[in-house]
Amino acid sequence: MILTCPACQTRYEVDATKFPPAGRNVRCARCSNVWHALPEKPESEPEPPAPSGPDYLAAEPPREVYAQPQERDPEPQESVTAAAEPAAPAGPKFWQRSWFLTAGWAALAGVVILLGVVATVYRHQVVEAWPQSASVYSKLGMKVASGGLKIGNTKNTREMRGGQLVLTVSGTLTNVTDRELPVPQIRIGLVDNDKREVYHWTVASDVITLKPGQSTHFVTQLSNPPDEATNYRVELAKAGE
Repeated sequence: MILTCPACQTRYEVDATKFPPAGRNVRCARCSNVWHALPEKPESEPEPPAPSGPDYLAAEPPREVYAQPQERDPEPQESVTAAAEPAAPAGPKFWQRSWFLTAGWAALAGVVILLGVVATVYRHQVVEAWPQSASVYSKLGMKVASGGLKIGNTKNTREMRGGQLVLTVSGTLTNVTDRELPVPQIRIGLVDNDKREVYHWTVASDVITLKPGQSTHFVTQLSNPPDEATNYRVELAKAGE
């Protein structure tokens, strides 16, 4: 059953069974207007005579019925201001991140350079502690003390003697450890422009052992070296050479 407030035209949907045939007073929930509402009657049934005022009021005291509206405009919502949440700490700015990255790379480069300097200056001690590193130093063109013996001050001269070309190679051998070491033979190799060895020979030192820090001088000569030999290298001979 649909009721319409005659004052504000608000429509309500109510249960028709709650209304007696004579009707009852109802109040509008929106504008508080009170009026007498009659129940809906089937079209086939004749409408009963409206009750007289005094008899109706005596027989049926007016009662107010608050019906729920069928359609109502939404009531205004109170605006609720949410509590401001603390702002998250801002991350580092771009220039700060760039500075940190640059500083990190600079520190890494400094460590690498420091390690390189230490590995170069103390290469003899490194080879003594880690003999496998001698091949790495050799490929880098650095002379190292193999097994604690350092070859240094090497030089070569070529001169004609009796119609023959004589190659002279000399140098020193030093014990860089804190213990006495045996002195092996010294190997001289001749290489061409492509660094391929074309000839080699060995020479024995004048001493059998070297004490810590002691050095010995060696000199060796070769007549008529190969024509393709353009350079030389000096190293300690391996066992069996």
